[in-house]
This record gives sequence, C-alpha cells and structure tokens, in this order.
Amino acid sequence: MIKIAPSILSADFANLQRDVELVDRAGVDALHIDIMDGQFVPNLSFGMSMVAALRPVTSLPLDCHLMIVEPERFVQQFAQAGADLIGVHVESTHHIYHVLQLIRQAGAKAEVVVNPGTPISQIVDLLPLVDQVLVMTVNPGFGGQHFLTPMLKKIHALEQLKQQGGYDFDIEVDGGINEKTAKLCYDAGATVAVAGSYIYDSQEPEQRIQDLKVATN
Repeated sequence: MIKIAPSILSADFANLQRDVELVDRAGVDALHIDIMDGQFVPNLSFGMSMVAALRPVTSLPLDCHLMIVEPERFVQQFAQAGADLIGVHVESTHHIYHVLQLIRQAGAKAEVVVNPGTPISQIVDLLPLVDQVLVMTVNPGFGGQHFLTPMLKKIHALEQLKQQGGYDFDIEVDGGINEKTAKLCYDAGATVAVAGSYIYDSQEPEQRIQDLKVATN
C-alpha cells in the first residue's frame, strides 16, 4: 500500500487546521507542504512561518518541498520551524550535495527532487545521501495538472537503482495523482503519493484517501 501525503496547497487556507485534522483522522502518513518563491517556479506559496504554525497542531510528519532558488540559505530555518523532511530540487542549486548534507546536519530527513525534464542520471551519485527521492509527475508550480505518463519509466528506473544499490529511500510522486495514477506509480516502484486537489476538491476527502489505499493495496 502506498503512503499518502496530502498537499495542503489545495486545502482551504481559511480553515487549514480543520483540513489538516481531517486528513489526519483519515489515516494519511504525512503532510506535504509546497514552498514556492516565484523564481524557481512561477508561483508563490508558504514559508517557514506556515511550517511553524502547523507543527503544534499535528503530529504528522511535515514533508517540505522547497521549490526555491539557493535552498541552502533556508534549510536550517525550515528544520527549526518543524520540518521533518526537506526536499530540494537538483536543478535549484549548484551545490546539491552540500545542501543535502546541510539538511541532515539540521536534523531533518533529506530528499532530492527531479523535474519532468531532468534525467535520473543526474542524481545517481546522490542516492546514498537521501531518505527520499521525489519524482515530479507534472511541471512544478501549480496544482490540478494532468499526470505525465512518461514519468512512469523514470520511477521504474529509480526503483531499479534502489534495488541494485541496496538503498532504502522512499520514492515519492507528486502531480496529477488519483486512484488510477497512484496505482500506476505504485506498480512502477513509488512508495509515497502526494495528492492535493484529488483529496481536497472532493466533497468526500476521507473517501478519496481510502480510494488511494484500496487502489494500491
């Protein structure tokens, strides 16, 4: 069964604590928090103050996806704010190895993220350093996009590298996730699915969470 990390980017910001508690009761595994700076991606979203505000209201792991330039400037602050896992894009910095080391030193789990156009070959040397790899299954920056089917090959290739190297990192997917695409990703080797609009735009978000579990059982 795939682990589920709802993206609060699709939640009701005026009732964020309610929406967090709702998915927590439904049995999700983490909360996914998209941090966007308007430079690395053409959108703005949360900062470390949002992470700090959420930390007291949930015991769920906070999975912080930094879609920002030069993330090395901010990983310490996000860890101090309460992030349990910090994801950084290999494309966002000239010093990705160092950034992953900084995340570990700050006490958080380290994740490397790859965009749809980035080959897995660019992160092979980083795999011993990471707790999770996030494969973007849409172009990053906005919710509600359609799943990019060619990313299944990338997930499968990453799963093969994981087995060959004897690694135990999670493989997370983010973008266009529903019960059908979650099943495809799970079969390809994904272990964590980020779902935003699929869950929060539904009249029955708890049922959507159960549908993801059933589809990948």
